[in-house]
Amino acid sequence: MRWMRFTAAGKTAYGIVEGDRVGEVRGDPFSDYERTGRSHAVGDVKFEVPIEPKTFYAVGFNYPEHVIEMAKLRGVEPDLPKSPNVGYRANNALIAHHEAIVVPKDASEQVQYEGELAVIIAKQAKYLSEDDALSCVLGYTIGNDVSERTWQGEDRTLWRAKNTDTFAPMGPWIETDVNLEALETTVRVNGEVHSQFRTNAMLFGVAKFISTITQYITLHPGDMIWMGTDGTSPNLKAGDVVDIEISGIGTLSNPVVDQT
Repeated sequence: MRWMRFTAAGKTAYGIVEGDRVGEVRGDPFSDYERTGRSHAVGDVKFEVPIEPKTFYAVGFNYPEHVIEMAKLRGVEPDLPKSPNVGYRANNALIAHHEAIVVPKDASEQVQYEGELAVIIAKQAKYLSEDDALSCVLGYTIGNDVSERTWQGEDRTLWRAKNTDTFAPMGPWIETDVNLEALETTVRVNGEVHSQFRTNAMLFGVAKFISTITQYITLHPGDMIWMGTDGTSPNLKAGDVVDIEISGIGTLSNPVVDQT
């Protein structure tokens, strides 16, 4: 099932995507819902972020090549994590499919994409084993963890580098029927492929992270975990369009503009 959050005729609602149409529902994917009988062409509605998460978790250094390449940029030896690294992002950074990534006036040239798998939690979870961890998952969407690398080196908490307004595009919808092993991530800038990798080729997979988090923190319906990225990115500039495709889920597309 493909859940989409959208606005049509001034009203924001969830719907179920079937082909090129979205059937509006009363309710949401985390509780009871019923179809309203209203249907819209997907191309005629405004995409909204698929969810406004209660808690926005983010995974760090979860792909070997990304760890190695980032170490090279810093001029240090790569140090692959021995255990999962979990951090947080801010909801203010979230924008939807087709909305613009705005580069602040005082940002350096090193503004880069990070194409990521995003995990959406369906139900409360605590003390899950790795074998049972996926039982709390509703589905998956796509995230772009936009990063200002100069600020990333300066800010201990990454408060600007990762959380500037518009720096977390997400969408276009939540796909519930996903085979993690079959996924492939492809990132294009202006139509040209710049990155391609097996989405599930992580140091620590979705189940491992969920199990680890729930040993200490209760996950709740509507929580979200972004799973990190592989490789490195070119610097983005105004006029670029970033498309992040994850096979079986869809494509998240966002233009880049300068702050005015």
